[in-house]
Amino acid sequence: MISHTIGSVALKILGMVVSTLTFLKVKPNHLTTLGVVMCVVTGFAFAKGNFYLAGWLLIVAGLFDMVDGMVARIAEAETPFGAFYDSIMDRYSDLILYLGILIYYGTNDRMAYVVLVGVCMMGSVLTSYARARAECLIPKCKVGFLERPERIVLLLIGAFSYHIDQVLWVLAVLSNWTVIHRMIYTRSVLNSPTTKSADPKSTEP
Repeated sequence: MISHTIGSVALKILGMVVSTLTFLKVKPNHLTTLGVVMCVVTGFAFAKGNFYLAGWLLIVAGLFDMVDGMVARIAEAETPFGAFYDSIMDRYSDLILYLGILIYYGTNDRMAYVVLVGVCMMGSVLTSYARARAECLIPKCKVGFLERPERIVLLLIGAFSYHIDQVLWVLAVLSNWTVIHRMIYTRSVLNSPTTKSADPKSTEP
């Protein structure tokens, strides 16, 4: 009951924010850009080891990431380039956050965690790339547990609890497992009898 009430209040506040931005004719792409700028500031906070501040800044950055699409829909300003731009900026935002964490571990001479952050960065980029590449071959490839929203939530948990070390291990394992899952899924779809029969280039062995 309490969680439902909190969720309803949050949605109303978000709706008011979106309505105000739409009324002021703020362009969705500008909101997307502001989200990236906030991620840069968040990255600096991570680099300085101020994880609690980084958590709050990440919430603000996430707010921009949420409202840009909502404003685009309400203002009927959705465009193919806007979707493309948002996707590219999301990748930049992810890598900027990890870069800040990487700098933190590097300046503290914790090289094992520098490598671990690198593994997280690979998983982050390849999760979206695997889906985009797979959907050139099959209709849909939205499988796997750890997509961008889940990664952001985990970073928030790590930032506010100051357990970023443990969260990075979870991110490294699950993000790269998501990539592997998408590879296995794509292979299974491509090798299914239905897909083969629908492909005019396929031949019986």
